[in-house]
Amino acid sequence: MHILLKNVQIIAPTSPFHGQQKDISIQNGVIQQIGDGLEDARATVISGSNLHVSAGWMDVFAHFCDPGQEYKEDLHSGIQAAATGGFTTVMIIPNTQPALHTKPQIEYVISKSRHSAATLLPIGAVTKNIEGTGLAEMYEMREAGAVAFSDGIKPVQSPGLLLKALQYIKAFDGTLIQLPDDQSISAHGLMNEGIHSTQLGMPGKPALSEELIIQRDIEIAKYTDSSIHFTGISTRKSVDLIAAAKADGVKVTCSVTPYHLSLTDASLVNYDTNLKVNPPLRTAEDVKAIQEAIVRGVVDCFATHHLPQDWDAKVLEFEYAKNGMIGLESAFGVIGQYLPQLSLEQLIQMLTVHPRNIFNLPVPEIKEGAQANLTIFDPAATWEFNDSHIASKSKNSAYLGQQLKGKVHSTVNGPVFHINK
Repeated sequence: MHILLKNVQIIAPTSPFHGQQKDISIQNGVIQQIGDGLEDARATVISGSNLHVSAGWMDVFAHFCDPGQEYKEDLHSGIQAAATGGFTTVMIIPNTQPALHTKPQIEYVISKSRHSAATLLPIGAVTKNIEGTGLAEMYEMREAGAVAFSDGIKPVQSPGLLLKALQYIKAFDGTLIQLPDDQSISAHGLMNEGIHSTQLGMPGKPALSEELIIQRDIEIAKYTDSSIHFTGISTRKSVDLIAAAKADGVKVTCSVTPYHLSLTDASLVNYDTNLKVNPPLRTAEDVKAIQEAIVRGVVDCFATHHLPQDWDAKVLEFEYAKNGMIGLESAFGVIGQYLPQLSLEQLIQMLTVHPRNIFNLPVPEIKEGAQANLTIFDPAATWEFNDSHIASKSKNSAYLGQQLKGKVHSTVNGPVFHINK
């Protein structure tokens, strides 16, 4: 396939073409030429008044429910959702049925996603069957292609087990991902503990359940001199703990979700079950702290926490609804809408370079002869997010009907070209 990007602005700080408007000729998945006034009669021509191009974006925490719950999402629909949102690389969590806790399961994911619009990188489970009792065969999964280790939405609760896991992965310079949640504290909490949980008459989940895990795990990571990544951090104190640990030389990184930087616990006034997430939406003060931490560089990257739920799991009483919302298709627009103070260059770094550096992955280059791994987008476009923009099997998004800023046009992942309708 021949693709010709006309007059696109290149956003790639390490490229000599950074900030320049150029034509890019791509043939059979390889960048053939970058220049001015390029022509190719056989090419699909992509042009627009404000199109930008960067290295393909990467998400570090998404759930594709395959195998076991393909009615919510499968690898194919998840890949389409990723490409629609501009992501050419997605790390998927191991909370499937069966869990991604052995070499064959890791190989299954990799084999099913070859030559597709988005490359899937499986996260191997830390514990067998994600039961939190004994370590899984992490070395074998690493050899099969697992890029990191986590128990996903069921974070490791035992400090002793976490210590052993961090010692184990240190041998091959691995990284462990924790969603910070002490599940012994207010396990039945439905939303952030505070004035709004009291007003709404719902059991609260205190910020302490997140902050204790972060504090504990930082100490364990410091002791083992191993790498840990916290995803979905949501409070001011979490930010302060991670910033202090980084200053102290601990090998700690973190990511935030688009919903934690844009929505507060006050949004739950109508009991919208799409807003039931874990960690829960926090206070306006916490959201401000998260936004400031992103701009200051304390937060390393974004994580969509794309968590599809079927209709039956969300359309019922708030108490019984499942946690999570989809996020791949809306992520870029939400960040642009709610975080205008973040420069485009820093935003793209957080979508491209930083996540790959954390997990020791090569960063795609925009240069002649390189394999094309690109996202084409308009950072200034405003649009209303609706069902037609969702490629996921599930529709559990709190942003439906909302105005967003920044729209993805298309992606190129090697020989696979995906264009949004």
